[in-house]
Amino acid sequence: MHATRPTLYGARHAVSAGHYLAAAAGFAVLEAGGNAIDAGCATGLALGVLLPDLVNVAGVAPILIRLADGRTETIAGLGPWPASIPADLFQREHGSRIPNGVLRTVIPAAPDAWITALERHGTFSFGEVAQYAIRHARDGFAVNPLLAESIRTHEADYVRWSSNAAIFLPGSRRPEVGEKFLQADLARTLQYMVDKEAAAAGQGRAAGLAAAHAAFYRGDIAREIARFMAEEGGYLTMADLAGFRSRIEPAVSRHWRGHEVITCGPWCQGPALLEALLLFERGGFAGMAHNSPDYLHLMTECIKAAMADREYHFGDPAFLDVPLDRLLSDAHLSARLAAIDPARAQPGMFPVLLGPGGGEPAPAPRTLPTVEADTSYCAVIDRWGNAFSATPSDGSWNSPVVPGLGLIPSNRGSQSRPDPAHPSGVAPGKRPRLTPNPALVVTAEGGLMPLGTPGGDVQIQAMLQVMVNILHFGMELQEAIEAPRIASYAFPSSFAPFDYFPARLAVEDGIPQSTRDALTARGHEVKDWPHRTWLAGAVEVVRSDPRTGLVAAGADPRRPAYAIAG
Repeated sequence: MHATRPTLYGARHAVSAGHYLAAAAGFAVLEAGGNAIDAGCATGLALGVLLPDLVNVAGVAPILIRLADGRTETIAGLGPWPASIPADLFQREHGSRIPNGVLRTVIPAAPDAWITALERHGTFSFGEVAQYAIRHARDGFAVNPLLAESIRTHEADYVRWSSNAAIFLPGSRRPEVGEKFLQADLARTLQYMVDKEAAAAGQGRAAGLAAAHAAFYRGDIAREIARFMAEEGGYLTMADLAGFRSRIEPAVSRHWRGHEVITCGPWCQGPALLEALLLFERGGFAGMAHNSPDYLHLMTECIKAAMADREYHFGDPAFLDVPLDRLLSDAHLSARLAAIDPARAQPGMFPVLLGPGGGEPAPAPRTLPTVEADTSYCAVIDRWGNAFSATPSDGSWNSPVVPGLGLIPSNRGSQSRPDPAHPSGVAPGKRPRLTPNPALVVTAEGGLMPLGTPGGDVQIQAMLQVMVNILHFGMELQEAIEAPRIASYAFPSSFAPFDYFPARLAVEDGIPQSTRDALTARGHEVKDWPHRTWLAGAVEVVRSDPRTGLVAAGADPRRPAYAIAG
């Protein structure tokens, strides 16, 4: 197996991100003396500009931080439903569906998340980290093939709102690959926050960051968002914005093969990665050949079992008791493994084992899953041993841009269920269950390895495969990232309309036909993916190695991701 790019190594620091200019922004901050938190915030903000189809500056931004002294924390970066939204709105008025538009809007969390990270652990100002995002919004950047494809696919959606069309269809036409893409309103919005920070700079760095935060959540930006929401029939208000701060929550971790794997909590899908890894280990993958039929069958069934538990139990822990310790216990793992047939795929959902659960969902009527091409990722390790892992997100085609601001208040409500009784059901003040889930590994050698990916429900599946490639098979980062992947869709999707495809397994064409035939013979409904498709995610990884004193970095060629080390 050969990678198309080299794994990069540096003696001081490294960054990997979903766009090459975002990686350059983070690296510039590192070279200027900033730490991993400063660099990660610069990278994440830039991704909201450089991948406008996949990430929104006013979207979500879950963050996982590991400090050099060993402290770990997560900044949720996920906003709740507005306080005034009726819990039964979508059942009562929308046929149990969450429609496109402002009704799916939750409180935008990303600006708060970046500023909170800077306040707690950064050293730079908001202006110093936001300058790269402002530059690329104001001066433009080249349209990449995935952006061009996203606009082509969703042209009718962009046309629906004139404010979206003005940005994504300038001159009433689709931009071409290599054409300059401009976002002047977004540049002005970010500059307004920087200007408010500068006006308060005489009172110190903390006061400046607070002023930038207030500019978005209590100042002119908030007023314009609230005015537009009221005009469009949405529920988000000035009071919702003014009262918002991201929750600081403990990380969830488990030991796996001598390493400590760390994720965010069950308000996202992160803990399902831990369950799948533990099941895969107990199922005996270590004795199997890489990407062999036995290996891929066991991996798929472990993922399906973990995702069934995600469906039955995960949601906002501020609203429900998620039984994580029981889900990750020896007894539960053993019970799940006992239901995995080494010769036959589970034909439907694995049954609920803890407490009451729903019945088998109805299979999707369509032939292919509804895939929302949103989300990106960034990873940073600095010279002092701090690590930063973040998965900013929110697409741009299913909700309107606020005119004059150039941003879309988070439309992540699409990941709540219309039924309030579901663990991730709609409720005022409750957060949706998020797919973006940054992760981090403390290796057995004492190194750090932040990693993550876009891809919706494919995220933890791609992350698991790359982790095993690195930590068990000993592949270099780039080889591990570029190795062919699979993904199961045999559980309800996290995105409205929550499609479910029993036994569906997508397989990249780098996996031999004989292996695909063997998986089909075991009852998997194999669907072929093309070579290194963006549908398989875009895993970025940075890893420090105490034995060599070097930091390695890799980025996924499936999207315009790049890494830089120095």
